[in-house]
Amino acid sequence: MPVKIKTNFQGVRYYEHPTRKHGVQKDKYFTIRFKLQGKDKEEGLGWATKGWTAAKAYDRLKELKENHRTGTGVQTLSEKREAEQERRDQEEKTRIKAEQEAITLTAFFNDAYLPIAKADKKPKSVIREIGLFNDYIKPIIGNLPMKDISAFHLERLKKDMAGKEQSPRSIEYALAVIRQIFNAAKRLKIFTGENPTASVKFPKPDNARMRFLTHEEAGRLLTALKTRSIETHDMTLLSLHCGLRQGEIISLQWADVDLAKGTLTIRDAKAGSRFAFMTEQVKEMLQGREKGKPSDFVFPGRTGKMNRISFTFRRVVEELKLNEGITDPRQKVCFHTCRHSYASWLVESGQDLYIVQKLLGHKTNQMTMRYSHVGENQFRQAVNSLEKSMNKPEAGQVVNFIK
Repeated sequence: MPVKIKTNFQGVRYYEHPTRKHGVQKDKYFTIRFKLQGKDKEEGLGWATKGWTAAKAYDRLKELKENHRTGTGVQTLSEKREAEQERRDQEEKTRIKAEQEAITLTAFFNDAYLPIAKADKKPKSVIREIGLFNDYIKPIIGNLPMKDISAFHLERLKKDMAGKEQSPRSIEYALAVIRQIFNAAKRLKIFTGENPTASVKFPKPDNARMRFLTHEEAGRLLTALKTRSIETHDMTLLSLHCGLRQGEIISLQWADVDLAKGTLTIRDAKAGSRFAFMTEQVKEMLQGREKGKPSDFVFPGRTGKMNRISFTFRRVVEELKLNEGITDPRQKVCFHTCRHSYASWLVESGQDLYIVQKLLGHKTNQMTMRYSHVGENQFRQAVNSLEKSMNKPEAGQVVNFIK
């Protein structure tokens, strides 16, 4: 233990650092001694190099003794340090809270939300969200602190977008982006209030494409494509016969093709991976294509992965006049119509909607139910059959319904 040396101030002592200097003298560490509840207590204050002197130590000692006499305030240096630390912690919390409450929607979107979205979402989705935010969300509420944004502001946003002739789907998408921004802020403890989108009614757009091709139309389309682009023909055949989305076809690799089993592995689709089953025409088409390494794309682009289906598809659709006289975008033939046609043909052939759901890779049956009307003829035939059986004479009796 270092030797403690008395000072000219009663109750104040110090010991010297063995090597460190403070001016020409050795550095001194000051302590104070006092009685607390009848017991001697000694506590350290600090070094002379940190600004402590015997006089300052004595002032602190007098402060504690006065607190002992009055029974108020801190009773020891450790209590004082804890109180000061608590005060500093509270000030820091207040500062952080004030900074968080001042964060605008734009600042959080750019600094926090976008990096998360880029890591978790597809590039196409991120680009779409950035466009919606910069074009419509930012001008209306981007500069507002997040804590001040309410349902009132979101209703203004809906009205503004509608005034700019944005579709209900785009408005719904913009509100969904805002909802995700606030959810991310809550997860990061940046925002603690209620998500303002919870009090806003989202538009329910009816933009589902319901057009599907007849077998005759599909045949004409494939014949025309074959003379223009084998690549586009083969991709169209794959969608018509296996129900694959454009992105699923573009992402298909040779490792996913099992000609022996007649299956295709569709990886990382919207509702998770699944199998698709080849028709004989699809199998023959794939056998005729030049097979690459397992990691090669079945339909490669010029520099690796293809970006989209060739415009040849659209041009052939126009030449065949499949969209002639049609103004409703939902009824126009596009590449996705091939997937709809596949589903519709399945239902027309009498397949159960649950089977169709699994083949299409729908996560729930909500999307698949759009095809339920396609099978109305089967339903009507079933009821007609029931009626005939009820009115069929058996054992000399006829069951007649009351009219």
